[in-house]
Amino acid sequence: MPFRYRLQKFLEIRIRKKEEQLQEVIKAQAEVDRIELLIIKNNKDIQDTRVNMRKSDPMMYEGFDKFLKHLYEKGEQLEQEKQKALEALEVEKEKLREREKEVNVLEKHKEHKREEYLMEEKALELKQLNEIGAQKHFAKSREAKELQELEEMNKHDSRR
Repeated sequence: MPFRYRLQKFLEIRIRKKEEQLQEVIKAQAEVDRIELLIIKNNKDIQDTRVNMRKSDPMMYEGFDKFLKHLYEKGEQLEQEKQKALEALEVEKEKLREREKEVNVLEKHKEHKREEYLMEEKALELKQLNEIGAQKHFAKSREAKELQELEEMNKHDSRR
């Protein structure tokens, strides 16, 4: 009879929850990456605007200043979004660690139960082998006793 883990359904549910949580971590990481790309793009826009400002007519400086101010504000906003996204990512990672712990606990329990099952199977097999050995021993003992009795009867018959 093969080993059957009685909590297998719970283990499968926990594994599925862990995989779902892993997907959430991946989504959170993708959001952080997306915001970082926006920050890089914004920094490039700032740099390009500064270069264009130096090349432009002095009467345009006020417009460039307003645009740069807007880009700096946007950069600060993106940094705040990045911090929030990083915090969300850390929360999701913590949830993932919890899911992994839950799965590991059940997997260790399953392994322990499998080892117990194998020990019981070995013990049962040894018991069966001992019973067979005992039966053979008693059968041989009985045969030897019967042979001995026959020999004694033959000795008694031959003396007469």
